[in-house]
Amino acid sequence: MNYISRRQFLYYTSIAIGNGILTSCTSANNSNSVAKNDKNLDKVTYGTNWYAQAEHGGFYQAIATGIYKDYGLDVTIRMGNAQVNGTQLLVGGAIDFYMGSSITSISSVEAGIPTITVAAIFQKDPQVLIAHPGVGNDSLEKLKSKSILVSSLAEKNYWQFLKTKFGYTDDQRRPYNFNVAPFLVDKNVIQQGYLTSEPFTIQEKGGFEPVVMLLADAGYQPYATTIETTKEMVEKNPDLVQRFVDASIKGWYSYLENPEPANQLIKKDNPEMKDKLLAYSLEKMKEYGIVISGDAITKGIGAMTDERWKSFFDSVVDTGIIKPDTNYKEVFTLQFVNKGIEVYQ
Repeated sequence: MNYISRRQFLYYTSIAIGNGILTSCTSANNSNSVAKNDKNLDKVTYGTNWYAQAEHGGFYQAIATGIYKDYGLDVTIRMGNAQVNGTQLLVGGAIDFYMGSSITSISSVEAGIPTITVAAIFQKDPQVLIAHPGVGNDSLEKLKSKSILVSSLAEKNYWQFLKTKFGYTDDQRRPYNFNVAPFLVDKNVIQQGYLTSEPFTIQEKGGFEPVVMLLADAGYQPYATTIETTKEMVEKNPDLVQRFVDASIKGWYSYLENPEPANQLIKKDNPEMKDKLLAYSLEKMKEYGIVISGDAITKGIGAMTDERWKSFFDSVVDTGIIKPDTNYKEVFTLQFVNKGIEVYQ
């Protein structure tokens, strides 16, 4: 099963609520930990957007190394899947925090749903287009009029960006069923993918390294792997929000340095996950600056700015995805981030 690529169903749309899988992990001892009685820890549940993988590594690392416990938290990770609507779980109180994205956050506010983004772990969205090498399809500019395999969910997201910036047209689109087989048999076909997933699968099954074009480097600038919560949580318990954000960020710094503690928990929760894919995903996150780039270099992992939110909001308004009278300032708060990298060292 191509379980990593199917995560796009969760990442880009709201789907009927279903039964998630609760993952209750026991924190490992940490030599720098402050001794705490578990009964005094605040219980927190974080809902992810797919099964456990390297893209969730920092959160698992904060459990595995005891970082969350250091911050007075007993954290449970609730994995997502194609039947889970994380926003509904969040608003309904089944989870305390959720792994979202810029477009889903803005869409929620447009719909009057009282959620708010408090940190952005991924400075770059890992969405890519993938092509065969040696056929001239080696830049986004060259893909105009070419057949591109994209899901229907792309229509309200990055496809509109590609149409606006590069002149793509809807008649280029071909249905994508989250299987790389059609791509492998036709050298002239381009397909969508996730930087940390489909290129690996193509290399494994096709025996060649594909051309990978990261949309974020071409100007598609949403935040991804965000931490969302409810506005009520921010108003009534800002201390808990701050501790969860700080500990999660510290977990990400730790994961980028030594991923093994988290990877053990990831494989426990998701037995289909393999070491080779975990290593590949982490390598690509580092190589492309998915976590640490832009504002995160000086402000710290999780960084956000009003300017970046406004720019992305304007872009989705221009394409007609979001209504212009939506108040983008209700989508996020900078209260809990931008503290500088020294805070997490």
